[in-house]
Amino acid sequence: MARTRCYRKGVLEDSDFPLEDVSEHLDANASAVVWIDLCAPKPDELKLVAEELGLHHLAVEDAVKGRQRPKIDHYDTHDFFNAYAVSLDRATGELSTSEVGAFITARALITVRRDDGFDIDAVVKRWDDAPDLLKHGVPALMHGLLDYIVDGHFDTVEDLDEEIEGLEDLLFDDRPHDHEVQRRSFELRKSLVMLRRVVLPMREVVNTIMRRDQHALTAAMVPYYQDVYDHVLRATEWTEGLRDLVTTIIETNLTMQGNRLNIITKKVTSWAAIIAVPTAITGFYGQNVPYPGFADRSGFIVSSIVIVVASVALYLGFRRKDWL
Repeated sequence: MARTRCYRKGVLEDSDFPLEDVSEHLDANASAVVWIDLCAPKPDELKLVAEELGLHHLAVEDAVKGRQRPKIDHYDTHDFFNAYAVSLDRATGELSTSEVGAFITARALITVRRDDGFDIDAVVKRWDDAPDLLKHGVPALMHGLLDYIVDGHFDTVEDLDEEIEGLEDLLFDDRPHDHEVQRRSFELRKSLVMLRRVVLPMREVVNTIMRRDQHALTAAMVPYYQDVYDHVLRATEWTEGLRDLVTTIIETNLTMQGNRLNIITKKVTSWAAIIAVPTAITGFYGQNVPYPGFADRSGFIVSSIVIVVASVALYLGFRRKDWL
């Protein structure tokens, strides 16, 4: 079911009226601003709104098909905006996205959601919490929508940062967690790649909205959009940094595995060298030929002393070189 609201000079005058009455609300007062929300709309609903507000068929087609990149397209009478809200499942490291489109006209904002994954109530709450801004009309409504989306990006990047810090602690734990570190690293890297596709284009989107030659931003609203743009830049830079950090963690994990293998190989080789001493000596004394101490107790004593002395000497030498 479509949700509708009508504001006049920042004050909510009417809500949940039929889509057929949109034109009447706009014609009744020149200061009226209308918001329409469509969740998984039927073609007839979107067609009705398009006819009421004169929306371009290409923009309507993009809203119907979905899966558009984050963008803002400019048409003669309106703009079409598309973006994604994101959230991170910290248990699995999986990133979920929810697409939202918006038609921006001089006196109306029409949001089109693919599903209920996008929390439009949170956007409405931002509007209700800032009634002084709503007197600026559609730019204020659009700012609330943008601010919610970008804050979600920023929160998700922060969550990913905390998960990567936990991964670093796991990497340098005394007990090796190679399999878990490797699995978690690839999960977070996949989420970062998806997040980058969503966050990076938002810099251009917000910058385009702020251009005064295409959008009627009032001077009072410019600082608010600049604040959103600053958050977009910070989220973008943070995402790029985390992406490099995860790559470094993967490489470090592989390097540490190689180092541990070298240490194990060195220890095994050292013990093999020590074990080889008694093997060699007992093999020598096992010859069936006469030699000093042959078939005599003295031969056994001498061979035992040589085995012990040589083995201890090798052990101490390897310990001194930190091979054992």
